[in-house]
Order: sequence, then C-alpha cells, then structure tokens
Amino acid sequence: SARKATMAAAKADPRVLPKKENDLFKSIAKHYETKQYKKGIKAADQILKKFPNHGETQAMKGLVLNCLEKKTEAYDLVKLALRNDMKSHVCWHVYGLLHRSDNNYLQAIKSYKQALKIEEDNAQILRDLSLLQVQMRDLKGFVETRSKLLQQKPSHKNNWMALAVANQMAGQNKQAISVVDAFIGTQDVKARTRDYGTSKVTAASYMDIAATSVTHRHLALTSVTHYRHCH
Repeated sequence: SARKATMAAAKADPRVLPKKENDLFKSIAKHYETKQYKKGIKAADQILKKFPNHGETQAMKGLVLNCLEKKTEAYDLVKLALRNDMKSHVCWHVYGLLHRSDNNYLQAIKSYKQALKIEEDNAQILRDLSLLQVQMRDLKGFVETRSKLLQQKPSHKNNWMALAVANQMAGQNKQAISVVDAFIGTQDVKARTRDYGTSKVTAASYMDIAATSVTHRHLALTSVTHYRHCH
C-alpha cells in the first residue's frame, strides 16, 4: 500500500516524513512567512511528538523561536538539528538565517555555503548568499553567485540586470555592458519594437549600469531589509 511504501521510505531515509507530517512541515514555512509563529510552533511540535529527532523540523522550529526572541533556545535547537541531520541543506540554511538575524554575516555566509555544498542549485539560498556578499563587499563572490542564478533562470530579466550590476560594482564595466548586450540579444524583434526600439532599451540599460551610487544604495538597502520577517 501507499502508506507502507511511505513508512518504508522513512525507515530508509529518516528525513522523509509520512504525508500528514510532511504537510505539517510545509505549513511551518508558511506560518513563518506570514508571522503566525505560534501556529508554526504548534505544527513543529506535532511532528516532533512522533519524530523527536527530525532535524529539519527542529531547525524550522528554531527559526520560528528566533522570531519570538527566544534566541538561546533557537540556537540550541538548530545546533541539535545539525547534529541529527548534518547533511541537510535546510538545517544549514536556517543556521545561516539565525546568524544573519544577529548581523553575524561571516558565520551566515559560511552556513549558506555549507548548505550549497549539499544543494548547489537552491535559488533561495543563492539569493540570500548574494545579498550578504554585497553587505561584506565580496564583489567577486557576488558576481559568481549572480552568474549561477542567471544560468538557472535566463528567462528572468532581473537576473540579467542583477549580473550586470554585480559586474559594474566589481569594476568590470565591459563585462557589465556585455551582459546587457547578451540580454538584448535574447529578445525577439517584436519585443524589441514594443520596448520603443533596441537603441532606447540599450541606452536605458547603460544608464542603469552607470548610476553607480544609486545602485550601491539600493543593494545595500535590499541586503539590510531582506529576511527581516521577525520585526
């Protein structure tokens, strides 16, 4: 039966939860995002009652506790989560978010990079990493991370512009303009015409890249405000 198959999978991989608990696990993230912290704790506790050593649930509960100003308890629980599931990108990502909330950027970056060793294409972790790389002025790393995000989603205009900005911030203006040119090359003729002609699109893009001070202020503000769910 399906239930037996799920239970067998859970035995084979302790990280795999039965459907009911898996649905509860997904709800923790939703409650965290919507700041319904008590509901998040309740969902985590329901899982931990049956699976007391489930690392990813412990990590998510720790993340929610951190938003309730229970920092010591949060850190202790996430460290326990890592001991129970050292190979979970979720646990490492959450550990990074805790450090990030305390402005401990270097430790947060280390945690994000550890998470990416496990799941290298995770877009959310890559985005979080890129923001802290800007914060810490690791502009070479910022370019590398934005390059990976562009490779994942080349259809997203924002990824092209972010890579152009990253190159410009790193003092690589030629590469920045090349990125913009490459983006324009991906647009079909109709799209170019709709955008008032390629020349105007190009000019606007170059102006965006040239606006160094504005770009720096925007990215600094973004990096500071990102993931401030708790406040």
